Amino acid sequence: MAEGRLKIVVFGSFNAGKSSFIQALDPRSRHIEASSEEGPTTVAFDFGRLTVRDKAVFLFGTPGQERFEFVRQIISRGMDGAIIVVDATTGVDAMTRHLYDQLKALDVPLAFMANKCDSPGAVPEAVSHALPGEMVHPISARNGENVHAALDAFVATLTAR
Repeated sequence: MAEGRLKIVVFGSFNAGKSSFIQALDPRSRHIEASSEEGPTTVAFDFGRLTVRDKAVFLFGTPGQERFEFVRQIISRGMDGAIIVVDATTGVDAMTRHLYDQLKALDVPLAFMANKCDSPGAVPEAVSHALPGEMVHPISARNGENVHAALDAFVATLTAR
C-alpha cells in the first residue's frame, strides 16, 4: 500500500453492476464503454476516486466478459485490494468463481458486494452461502444503498493490515 493511497480493483461478471457501483461511490467517475446488444458495456476500465478513512482510494473497474482477461491482468498490477461485485438476482456464476479462484491464488484482500439487493428475486444470502467465510456486503449500486458503508468496512480491513 502506497502511503495514504489505496488501489482497489473491482471485478465481476458481465452486468453485475461494477460500473454502477463505482459511479455510486464517485459520481464524477470515468468509463470506457461501448454499445452491445444488451446495452452499454465496459470495454477497458472504469475509474473513480474518493477519500475513505483519510486514504485516497482509487477504484478501477474491469470488464466482465471473458475475452477481456488481458485487461483485468493489466489493471490488477499493484492492487491493494479487490472487490467482486455479484448480481444477487443470479448468484455466483462460473465467471465469479473464476475471478475468485484467481484472486485467492494472488492472496489479495478481497470483499464481495451482493448487488441489486433492491431487485425482485435478489437473494444476497445465497451469495454468502456460496462463498463461506468471505466478506459479503448487500448493496444496491443503482440507488447507492450501503455502497459507502460497504467500501468503508473493506478499507478498514486494508488499513488494519
